[in-house]
Amino acid sequence: MRPDEYAAMYQVEDHHWWYTGMRRILDALLRPRLNGRAGDLDILDAGCGTGGNSQHLQRYGRVTGLDAADAALHFARRRPGLTLVRGSVDRLPFRDGAFDLVLSNDVLCHLFVQDDLRAVREFARVLRPGGVLYLQLPAFDRLRSHHDAAVFTRHRYTAGEVRRMLRAAGLGVWRVTYANALLFPAAAAWRILHKAGATRRGERSDVRPVPGPLNAGLRAALSCEAPLLCRWDLPFGLSVIGVAQKP
Repeated sequence: MRPDEYAAMYQVEDHHWWYTGMRRILDALLRPRLNGRAGDLDILDAGCGTGGNSQHLQRYGRVTGLDAADAALHFARRRPGLTLVRGSVDRLPFRDGAFDLVLSNDVLCHLFVQDDLRAVREFARVLRPGGVLYLQLPAFDRLRSHHDAAVFTRHRYTAGEVRRMLRAAGLGVWRVTYANALLFPAAAAWRILHKAGATRRGERSDVRPVPGPLNAGLRAALSCEAPLLCRWDLPFGLSVIGVAQKP
């Protein structure tokens, strides 16, 4: 991403409806797989950006954040308690079996990740036996928009693609589900109508402040999916999430 996009992310990610709502979904999907070990895990946030998710993950254990962009790490260093490393998700600078939990949110979709399956295999390599991978990606290539152009999105994924990657990496698939489904119809219609044909100079992402009442309403709409996802997979959404375990 452009450096100004990292600045925008750092400004809003602690309170923006999308970030906070997706973290509630993360908690709902992760907790059943942690076997009561929350607080004592070695965790890798692979593609940590400006560190908002890394900070959230500290409730589960010791967090190492990795990112290839100096601009991202510049902001992540402002968050206390994190171990930060510069590196690429498809060549992780860690020994085999170093982590109990690997999280990678909206990273494998980027232009700089040339081989997404190689990256997932790297995630599997650094997991301990029984370790958990949480993989979140944007869904459905037909929904590409100016936001994808601004943040250099190479591809948007289907549930089938995510499931195949996890299995090809030798992981046991626990869940593959879509998320951000309640807002999907309106968002999908808007994106198709405003679809970007190509990256344009000065293109901006959707990462920007949202007025308080609207932000609260959107956060509530997204957060209400968390209890649903505790029991069911959703058939569509703006994001697709895979949760898998290393044998």
